Amino acid sequence: MKTLDVLAYNLSEPLNGAQTAKVDIDAGDGHLTIGRLTGGEQLRASATLQYLKARGAPTHSVTLDNGQATLSLRGGRADRSWFRLPWEACGGAYAWQIHLNPTVSSDITARSDGGNVRLDLAGMSVTRLSADNGGGNMDVVLPDNAANLSVTVRTGAGSVTVEVGSGTTGSNTVEATSGAGNVAVIVSRDIAARIHATSGLGKVIMDPRFSKLDGSTYQSPECDGAPNKVDIAVKSGAGNVSVSTR
Repeated sequence: MKTLDVLAYNLSEPLNGAQTAKVDIDAGDGHLTIGRLTGGEQLRASATLQYLKARGAPTHSVTLDNGQATLSLRGGRADRSWFRLPWEACGGAYAWQIHLNPTVSSDITARSDGGNVRLDLAGMSVTRLSADNGGGNMDVVLPDNAANLSVTVRTGAGSVTVEVGSGTTGSNTVEATSGAGNVAVIVSRDIAARIHATSGLGKVIMDPRFSKLDGSTYQSPECDGAPNKVDIAVKSGAGNVSVSTR
């Protein structure tokens, strides 16, 4: 059996006065973890990116324009002549660890073709998150005190967990979807919520805090007219979907 050579690519980008950032990350087949820098470093981002020698090192680009940074990271890909189903891609061959500056307001796009994805955004400033996965699991922790946050988390077959932070204000949207796995959303008790929950083959498990309005729509008692709320769409093709309160 042929051994795959796994190498590492290290990245450290200076802050250079950036106040906002667009972050676009495509980890290829790898597992992906994104979190915050914790040491007060004057960096925009730091990363350790593993990759397969046969596919070449990841590529990255960075620009800074009028206080807005744009960071793009791309993993290498092997040529494939066959079709691969999403659930055949769940074992990432390598891992990416990325840390972002929590003082920079970030718009994040993250992708993996099948590795597990862990996005721990607690303590960060995030305006938008779009995370897609070919078939691995998705675990997302959103920041406390977010405002007008737009979140989309999708996987082809794995499980999805999204935790909405406390102190969330304004009008927020969360969409969590799996083609076949279980999907769970956890909502802070201090925010009003309206929920659309569906599953093709699984069960819908709803916290009793949310009253049923019709076949698939639920909401908290204070939702109508609430200045701070989150609209949640939770869906699975075959797994259970659940919404709980903490």
